[in-house]
Amino acid sequence: MLCPSAECQPARHPPSPAVLLSLTLLLPWAAGSTLNCHMTCVCASNIVSCSRTNLTVVPVGLPQYTAVLDLSYNSITRLRAEWTTVKLAKLHSLLLSHNGLTFISTEAFLYVRQLRHLDLSSNALRQLDEYIFEPLEQLEVLLLYNNHISQIDRSAFSGLVSLQKLYLSQNQVARFPLELVKEKTRLEQLILLDVSSNRIKVLPIQELQALPAWIKNGLFFHNNSLPCSCELYSLVAQWHLRHLSSAVDYKDDHTCSLPGLQKATVNIFDLNRDYLNCSSMKAADQEAYLGQTLVLNCDTRQRDMAKAWMRPGNMPVPPDGNESVVVLKDGNLQISPVVLEDSGIYACFATGQVLNETIYVSVRVHNFTLAGGHDSMNTAYTTLVGCLASVVLVLVYLYLTPCRCFCCPGCCRAKAHREDSVHSSALSSTPSHGEPSGRAGLARHVAFIDPKELQGQNGKVSPGAAGEQCEPEDRRDGNRRKTSDAESVSSVCSDTPIVV
Repeated sequence: MLCPSAECQPARHPPSPAVLLSLTLLLPWAAGSTLNCHMTCVCASNIVSCSRTNLTVVPVGLPQYTAVLDLSYNSITRLRAEWTTVKLAKLHSLLLSHNGLTFISTEAFLYVRQLRHLDLSSNALRQLDEYIFEPLEQLEVLLLYNNHISQIDRSAFSGLVSLQKLYLSQNQVARFPLELVKEKTRLEQLILLDVSSNRIKVLPIQELQALPAWIKNGLFFHNNSLPCSCELYSLVAQWHLRHLSSAVDYKDDHTCSLPGLQKATVNIFDLNRDYLNCSSMKAADQEAYLGQTLVLNCDTRQRDMAKAWMRPGNMPVPPDGNESVVVLKDGNLQISPVVLEDSGIYACFATGQVLNETIYVSVRVHNFTLAGGHDSMNTAYTTLVGCLASVVLVLVYLYLTPCRCFCCPGCCRAKAHREDSVHSSALSSTPSHGEPSGRAGLARHVAFIDPKELQGQNGKVSPGAAGEQCEPEDRRDGNRRKTSDAESVSSVCSDTPIVV
């Protein structure tokens, strides 16, 4: 019998809270891909792998215990803020490579703040907006290589206080991100920055040279459009001399473009031999002056290594140092004041968890103070000028001495010496009086004046002992030699040897 009345119908009760919660959790599954650990993804303990499953969006309903989420090799082109609606507090690795990503929301990482490894490599990203990674304070490794990134906001990496490795290679970056490694603005934990294979044309060489070795060891900039220069060669050669990984591991990939019309790409290490004739690099010595304070840097390839020093003569430096040699808190060695005995080779022995390293520093102390160096140069310059002046005066005295026959102005053009007088002081190749010219030319000989004949009483020179006195010009012999005689180069007043 049918009962049309309401009393005959079964009572209807509202759904229980447990059923409502179940329906609420199932609703998001209809909006996106469903996480299926048996069909769509592979779940192994706390690892969820959805790689190569043709996903276009991130599956919802991810377990809160997920520690590693692999979404690589899919077609997820946009990472929106709501890709996860629950906090994944245990997620430390997120893999999104090879997805064709073109957009990442600035709020995409609000619910995954515990990430330590983020892989966004091999996508189609073109820019990095401001503060995009700011929530990731615990992130240690960020992979962005093989994208199309050409624009990076200066604040894009702000907040990454724990970042250790940043991979930006194989992009279209045109500016070297110096703020990431420079003092006062750099990421304190960053030990690797890879900007190789980009479009960087200007390298801040001076700033890079000033970086500590533990940063330069992991700074990779090979395969960029850098112009060749000796400064660039000096930078790379010094890094190679220190056995830094960035220069040693990729030695063949450090290239540059030659200036001029040729525009050829050559290896930077060949610039000192074949192209620009740059000076070869050698280990530089530390120079010091008496009395100054000298600090020797133990510039290691690894950060925070235990350091010990050895002085010349294999004398260890105690950790507390002494009055003149002190080991500083950062491991460097301070010498103050510098003395000559401080010259020599110092050795720094560094010990770390990964490697041990020995750094040698050669010190050469100059034998004068830094302020006195200019005085020494002035003294040397004055001495040199004095020597040159002395040489000039000697030459003037020997070759430009004026005639000393002050008794008569014309005696320097005196007549030819007499043939029978050995006291004549003439140097001439002209014939003597009464002799044929041919005989005079063959009968030359040299005679010297005996000093005894020139002395009078008490050893004084007698005025008449040296031959004839100078006569007035109007009483001279009419046969005197003319001053125009080309072979007469001396006079009777000369003190040169006599040629007869």
